[in-house]
Amino acid sequence: MERDCGRALPADEVVRVPAGIGAAARRARSDAYDAWLARLLPDRPGVALLAVGGLGRRQCAPHGDLDLVLLHAGVPGIDELAASLWYPIWDAGLRLDHSVRTVAEALSVAQDDVKVALGLLDARLVAGDPELAVTLVNSAVDHWRRTAVRQLAPLRQSAATRWQSHGELAFLLEGDLKEAAGGLRDVGILKAIALAGITDALRPAVHAAHLRLLDTRDALHQQLGRRVDRLLAQERAGVAALLGLRQAPAEDEPYPASNDATDLAPLRERRTQAEDGDGDALLRRVAGDARTVSHALDDALRAADRLRSGRRRGADGRPVRRPVARDVVEHDGELVLARTAIGARPDASLSVRVAAAAAVTGLPIARATCEWLASYCPPLPTPWPVEARAALTTLLGAGAGLLPAWETCDRYGLIDGWLPEWTRLRSLPQHNPVHRFTLDRHLVQTAYEASRHTRDVDRPDLLLLGAFLHDIGKGLPGDHSTVGAPIAEAMAARIGLPEAEASLIGTLVRLHLVLPEVATRRDLADPVTISRVAETVGDVATLDLLYALVRADAAATGPGAWSAWKGRLVAELVARVRTTLDTGAVPQPPAPDPALVAGPLPVVHLTGDRVAVAAADRRGLLATVAGCLALHRLEVLAADASTVDGRALVECRVQPRYGLTPDPVALTADLRRAIGGDVSVTQRLRARAGRGAGAEPRVVWHRDAATDAVLLELRAADAAGLLYRVTTALDAAGAQVRAARIATLGGDVVDVFYLVGSWPSDADRDRLESAVLAAV
Repeated sequence: MERDCGRALPADEVVRVPAGIGAAARRARSDAYDAWLARLLPDRPGVALLAVGGLGRRQCAPHGDLDLVLLHAGVPGIDELAASLWYPIWDAGLRLDHSVRTVAEALSVAQDDVKVALGLLDARLVAGDPELAVTLVNSAVDHWRRTAVRQLAPLRQSAATRWQSHGELAFLLEGDLKEAAGGLRDVGILKAIALAGITDALRPAVHAAHLRLLDTRDALHQQLGRRVDRLLAQERAGVAALLGLRQAPAEDEPYPASNDATDLAPLRERRTQAEDGDGDALLRRVAGDARTVSHALDDALRAADRLRSGRRRGADGRPVRRPVARDVVEHDGELVLARTAIGARPDASLSVRVAAAAAVTGLPIARATCEWLASYCPPLPTPWPVEARAALTTLLGAGAGLLPAWETCDRYGLIDGWLPEWTRLRSLPQHNPVHRFTLDRHLVQTAYEASRHTRDVDRPDLLLLGAFLHDIGKGLPGDHSTVGAPIAEAMAARIGLPEAEASLIGTLVRLHLVLPEVATRRDLADPVTISRVAETVGDVATLDLLYALVRADAAATGPGAWSAWKGRLVAELVARVRTTLDTGAVPQPPAPDPALVAGPLPVVHLTGDRVAVAAADRRGLLATVAGCLALHRLEVLAADASTVDGRALVECRVQPRYGLTPDPVALTADLRRAIGGDVSVTQRLRARAGRGAGAEPRVVWHRDAATDAVLLELRAADAAGLLYRVTTALDAAGAQVRAARIATLGGDVVDVFYLVGSWPSDADRDRLESAVLAAV
């Protein structure tokens, strides 16, 4: 396959770029561009066309940009010459980054802009005056070698800004292969550091990782037919197949029976992976390569720092050594072992204590120290000594220092020595769309987030460990909360916690989803809901630990895992359960809004995310309101329907489906018309209603979960107007819905409907179920 970039251009002005993946294909594309560009440049003395960027490195991606510099020696008519060169490139449909400069101008810009200085290190002559090109390239390299140590400071600041924006490729489920930390752009920094002679940054492992990342980007471009550097979850399987990473076909799987949100990822993705390519294997490979690049860059930048600042020396001329913890000293800006620790037989807790010191001080552990610990520190016994357990708590609770310290220890295999389970968790993908991190980073990130809540609980040490272990069951068959509880309990016992505390860790893992699931899927005004949660949690101390864990887990998951509405629901649930645990009495449900139970009908109130309606008592009011809200592109998060003194009341919590708030005047008018019986409003919705795709919908019944109702739970693909269709079907089948709770999980929904009555008949439940599934 060739990329034909051209409109109605003469044959010699059309570039045909070979497709393909790998170093040979990239060189072939570079050669094709070189030959085509050479034909476009007139033969004039004192002019040279240089390639920088991917073309300069002969690493052209299938749909990459062209980065060109038109170099000249002050020749007249250079603007017209540049136009004659750039316009054919644009006409060919190529994206172009270009500049026109003399040698002096190019070097002057490079002095002021470190990015330009790095770009010139890749400069390569494509056509024109070779002596002019050699002059610039040699001068740029010489200037960089003389000023690299000084220029690395602004370069690092620029890279840090980029990393902050794009995250760390090694831990992202959908990372940017170029811009994220550990990506292709960081390899360019390593190359520049190596060229300056600061350190041998381009080791064989880095070179191999670089080539694999380039291959992955080639495959991503080829998969999509355009320039895209972010590897999205839906593209992983196809990219993996192009790279030859395949897996055996998966067996057909039923829709999960668990209420666990993380078990509701679309199964079609896993089946597609099986038929196409192993996307999980690709993600693990990218994570490993990004780690290699990031580690090498960390080492190189630290070497540059030492070269720039020099060693701090005392009055005796020796490098300054400052004790920071038992057996740990700061030396030349890094943490190393005290001489007494090296000379004596090391205790098993030494590596954990060094990691804790690094996290607390924010200082890196010297490479030689990490290698020594990996080679000579004895394994931890079972149970761990008190010093090791205390150091782990300090490490997990260190805040921002936890992340780099943990990654350093993981790099040298220390974590595997502490926790053998870590090998399975490293770079493990997560298929729930709200997650942004691989599992290993999510666990460490959750501990980091939990450190913000340690003052809210009686046992901060158990909160930190529970946060770190809460998803330990992921990647194993079954509900990860249930599967992970005994694993976490066994790990806590091995770490040295007493039996009761280890059991509590297992409880935190088993129940860590209870609060958000109940808050978003159950009626918090129903006494059964509150009493069941209170019975499950058991005591206030455990409730506080779970509440802190829920907030930490959500913050570590991603922006889609939490919202102000969800936060209010969880806080309300916790407050009601705490009252029940403290007093033994379930709080009374809130009274109806007085504005809805008095005054002339109909009543329509819009306040923030709340829509409240009152009308003459009649069936189908909830369906009518749901349809009207869907028409105005509002998603219903929760709905309550009741009858008070002959009035039908409906209260909904809503959010804009596409982020745009509807016109309140138009919404109020449509609600009034629909409540009054104007069917034209809902007919407009029927004309535009969509149907979800994906796994087959499923209905689950919950008995004895409410005081006066049974719960019908619908799991299906999300679609506009779904709530309207389902509530209409339930109404037509003779069911009265008094409450609904809506949870959207990526492209799926879990909608729970409280149906008044006991519905004991299997035939009646089957009839309702059929009606609901037909409406979906």
